[in-house]
Amino acid sequence: MIRIFRVFIPATVLFLVLAEFVLLFGCLCVGYVIALGSTLEGSLEIFLLQENGILRICLAVASMMMGLYFQDLYTNFRMGNRIRFLQQLMMVVGITFLAQALLSYANHDLMLSRYLMIYGCSLIMVILPLWRTAYSSFVIKVLGSQKILFIGDSDVLKQIAERLVERPEDGAVACGYLKSAVEDPRQHLGIPLLGTIAELETVVASHKPAKIIVGMRERRQRLPVFKLLDMRLSGIHIEEAAHAYEAMFGKISTKELRPSQLVFSTELGPSSASVTMQNVYSFAIALIGTLLALPIMVVVALLVRLTSSGPILHRQTRVGLKEEVFTVYKFRSMYQDAEARTGAVWASKNDPRITRIGKYLRRYRLDELPQFFNVLRGDMSMVGPRPERPEFTKTLSEQIPFYRQRLCVKPGLTGWAQINHKYGDTMEDTNTKLEYDLYYIKHISLSLDVYILLNTAKIVILGRGAQ
Repeated sequence: MIRIFRVFIPATVLFLVLAEFVLLFGCLCVGYVIALGSTLEGSLEIFLLQENGILRICLAVASMMMGLYFQDLYTNFRMGNRIRFLQQLMMVVGITFLAQALLSYANHDLMLSRYLMIYGCSLIMVILPLWRTAYSSFVIKVLGSQKILFIGDSDVLKQIAERLVERPEDGAVACGYLKSAVEDPRQHLGIPLLGTIAELETVVASHKPAKIIVGMRERRQRLPVFKLLDMRLSGIHIEEAAHAYEAMFGKISTKELRPSQLVFSTELGPSSASVTMQNVYSFAIALIGTLLALPIMVVVALLVRLTSSGPILHRQTRVGLKEEVFTVYKFRSMYQDAEARTGAVWASKNDPRITRIGKYLRRYRLDELPQFFNVLRGDMSMVGPRPERPEFTKTLSEQIPFYRQRLCVKPGLTGWAQINHKYGDTMEDTNTKLEYDLYYIKHISLSLDVYILLNTAKIVILGRGAQ
């Protein structure tokens, strides 16, 4: 795992991105040679160095890689359905041609020639599927050879083991686990049981793991600390299950979280500097967003007015920073007095209270555009935990440990939990979102906010994640 933008990214994914940049760049260079009708190296060299060719090709490659990103081809890069992959790739190529056309209005000199794009993209349509097939096999069979040994059988270790089985492309494989004689005999991690902790040295010598992850329910008088220290000094990476879970899932497990871990954490945010900076750029983004979205908001307001009776804006009380209550604004997506009979309840899938136009407003998150005004007022920031209603906050704080800690930062128009988990209507969903919120609070920074905003743009454009 490599940490970028305060997010842990598998080294295999980072290598794939860098390799495909080189591959796409090379294909467009070959397209230039074919379009020119010559194989003279000097011609290509002149184009790249004297005719601004490097920048022009980089812009085309950047738009193509952005298209791959929006198609989730850097999240799930294993070749599954080849027809589906070709369809996605054709859409990416179409986006690249569109970007080139738009570029002509900004600066015609930054465009690539028509025939260079045709030949280069045709080559990419052939080469990239072959490359992805080869790379997936390479990752699974070769880079996936980093062995991990588990000590213990906690629920967190079980989730990590399942993740490694589901995603071998992340570059790691579980060779097995050790458990103590007094641990729950019913618990099984779904990977080979190699023995007990007393056999640690023998198992390490035979399996040669690169990493050991410790996740025991009770460590006192059972964890061989000095043996693990010797192994750590010999080059084997030793890691706690909670830290491994955080890096792998992008959230903090509340099942094994102790208050002392948060109190003594050296990374737990937010700092006063990061809060000040977030307030400044949140206001700036909200101001620009309001100006750009104003025509859209006018159209949405008319649609809401024409399709159902009731006010255009829905006002609702939410809990913000330090439990201060404020009014959040949204375009009304439900029928008037939708909760008159039911009272305050969570939204659910296929909610009958949602109007016909409201379904589309929620899908593309257009109903949340008025929240730009909440950001301008200082009630919310652009990024943060989702603001909850007072009645829900009170109940959830009583039932879920650490729930009140999410109120130490301003709620956000979007957030880490919103881009990683669907709207939930169960206590389990709420706990999962809390784990994402705690991760965000721990790692709050400008770089993480940029990452969240980019992912939010992808979700909004593709109409995902809303309910």
